[in-house]
Amino acid sequence: MIHLFKQNGYNICLDVNSGAIHVLDDQAFEILSNCKDREDFRSIRCEKYDKADSNTKLVYDEIDALIDEGSLFSEIDLPDRSDSLINVELKALCLHMAHTCNLKCSYCFAGDGEYSGGTKLMPLEVAEKAVDLLLSRSGKKKNVEIDFFGGEPMLNFDVVKKTVEYSRKEQKKYNKEIHFTITTNGTILDDDSLQFINENMDNVVLSIDGRKEVHDRLRIYADGSGSYDKVLPNIKKIADGRNGKSYFVRGTYTAGNLDFHNDIEHLAGLGFTDISIEPVTGGDYELTDEQVQTAEKEYEFFSKRYAAQKDYTFYHFNLELYNSPCIFKRLNACGAGFEYGAITPDGEIFACHRLAGIPEFKMGDVNEGIFDLNLAARMKANNVTVIEECTQCWAKYFCSGGCPATAYFTNGRIDKPDSNACRLQRKRIECAMAVEVERAMVE
Repeated sequence: MIHLFKQNGYNICLDVNSGAIHVLDDQAFEILSNCKDREDFRSIRCEKYDKADSNTKLVYDEIDALIDEGSLFSEIDLPDRSDSLINVELKALCLHMAHTCNLKCSYCFAGDGEYSGGTKLMPLEVAEKAVDLLLSRSGKKKNVEIDFFGGEPMLNFDVVKKTVEYSRKEQKKYNKEIHFTITTNGTILDDDSLQFINENMDNVVLSIDGRKEVHDRLRIYADGSGSYDKVLPNIKKIADGRNGKSYFVRGTYTAGNLDFHNDIEHLAGLGFTDISIEPVTGGDYELTDEQVQTAEKEYEFFSKRYAAQKDYTFYHFNLELYNSPCIFKRLNACGAGFEYGAITPDGEIFACHRLAGIPEFKMGDVNEGIFDLNLAARMKANNVTVIEECTQCWAKYFCSGGCPATAYFTNGRIDKPDSNACRLQRKRIECAMAVEVERAMVE
């Protein structure tokens, strides 16, 4: 399978199975546009080659050579995904430290951070049992991850600190290393917490939506006032103090800021070097088909501007084009339910942080030592080789089937992707490839 498209003035061909990217002249692009597979090409070549001029023959020969080397119309040997559940091993857990939040962001998927279950903070005892679960169920994995999430985890920061301390002690017993991430809205930070975060968190996700007027429209306090003026100086201190450690600022765009390149460039202008602006998912703010079309054009427009700079990275244009993940990760990347899970303040285990509180996706309870391997098998089996919409999609090995939670909230099934999310993902992948092509041509 190949995918042909025109972007930023280039004719681009992706070989889906190998991941090879080719920049074509107009003639090669036209020839391949009429071929669905290698047999089609060779049939056309056999019919027209002898009558072709020398330049056209050269194009045919070059395409044929690419096929022979395995970078065009390539085949792929997919692994059997029905392997034994004994191989299910956790890599990461998301700890919901607080099912509450001091902000009332209008588009929040977690319902003011409470996940429809009321205000709760995770006790240290539950957090320690979650750590034990990760260490004992991660098999031979040397490096594992804990994400401190909410709500707003800083509302339970004392337990966050004690969980890190406990983890440092317990990981030695298993000869493992736990890497920590915290996601925060940046409103509840002082010098001590800033220092702790930058010393102990391997990655930090800082929530800000971009321009002040955009951020303050939806990321609000209970009284309706905006949080930008509080958030910005705090997250700047964290970002400036990372000293090479990973972080990114993460925003959400809605119909109110479909010119989101201005928000990305606003954040870059403030000195942030790692930026993500994501489309809103679900709820009253979900984008319409027409708004998705506008967003697609915005990605195209922004990709031309982004390719010309190297001062910051934009998450969705930073694909692993040259060192792509192993085939297992390309089939269902996030690992929800079999490599990754979420723990609620009560100690319940769910397949992922967005599916927390939904009985269908409850995997067990850390207090009872239960872990549902049958649900793990179901989540693991949900991959691009069986999801109908994915099987013939050129983007499947980059998006790995998309987010199962988004699919569930849109269509009531984890195996039926959100069509608009797919459209945006495909456009971002095309733009990311065009950016790499543009930069390679300049260099």
